[in-house]
Amino acid sequence: MSTAAWSVEQGLPQSGRTAVVTGANTGVGLEVARGLAGLGAHVVLACRNTEAAGAARHDILRTAPDARIDVVHLDVSDLASVRACADELRAAHPVIDILVNNAGVMHQSRQLTVDGFEGDFGTNFLGPFALTGLLLDRVLASNAGRIVAVSSKTHRSGRIAFDDLQLEAGFTQAVAYTQSKLAQLMAMFELQRRLEAVGSAAIALAAHPGGSRTSILREQPGSIRWVFNSRFRYLTGWFTQGPDSGALPMLRAATDPVATGGQFYGPGGRFEQIGSPVLVRAAGRAQDVDAQQRLFKIAEDLTGVSYPV
Repeated sequence: MSTAAWSVEQGLPQSGRTAVVTGANTGVGLEVARGLAGLGAHVVLACRNTEAAGAARHDILRTAPDARIDVVHLDVSDLASVRACADELRAAHPVIDILVNNAGVMHQSRQLTVDGFEGDFGTNFLGPFALTGLLLDRVLASNAGRIVAVSSKTHRSGRIAFDDLQLEAGFTQAVAYTQSKLAQLMAMFELQRRLEAVGSAAIALAAHPGGSRTSILREQPGSIRWVFNSRFRYLTGWFTQGPDSGALPMLRAATDPVATGGQFYGPGGRFEQIGSPVLVRAAGRAQDVDAQQRLFKIAEDLTGVSYPV
């Protein structure tokens, strides 16, 4: 694969294809949706705040006036909302060509979802896992379906606490977030293996945005928040990039004609924080097949969603 800088224009044309992007009302998700719309896709913005998603829709239409953009309500922290959204999408779309699981959180203190799951694990992993399973037959109906998990470079410091997945005893902000992002990657690898086993044309991939200047970074406590909100915020250019650049790894995973299942994309520049999207390395523990299969079964049990592959 070429190491030259990659741009959205190098992605496959998406005319006639339907893409669902979660958390697409702001930040990286909005730019992923904008990029897909610019390539001709019919894009569905699946967001918790539908008013903000409506504003995002109008923003995209200003840059791509001929695009077809819809909005559906989705709160990935609530399995009832996930099921309702999946039902709405299934009723409207017999085929979903691209699913980008972008929505996510980073809680500063331990919180529980309405279903009783630790907040980061439930929102970043279990909700997207359930949505993917509920929509998988629609992706399989595509002649070239793609499922993109949006992970983080911080997954490399993560551990799956199989004996305390809800972190009742071991919560810290970093432990919760990195566990959820590691779980996303592990499930992606297991899903790709299952897709290959049944000879599906659909593929599962992952990507991370590096150090993108989004609400997750700006809302962090202490020195990180201070830098983003102070007159010294220009210094963040050394290790962060705008959402439009942060979206490129996801767009490459979703549209690059030479991308294959099981690949992981991220920024190729300084410490994978900034730069053009390239193939990056997943942590060794993310590729532990036994752990992947164990986690996948647990996720099916916790969400009540069994995958049809």
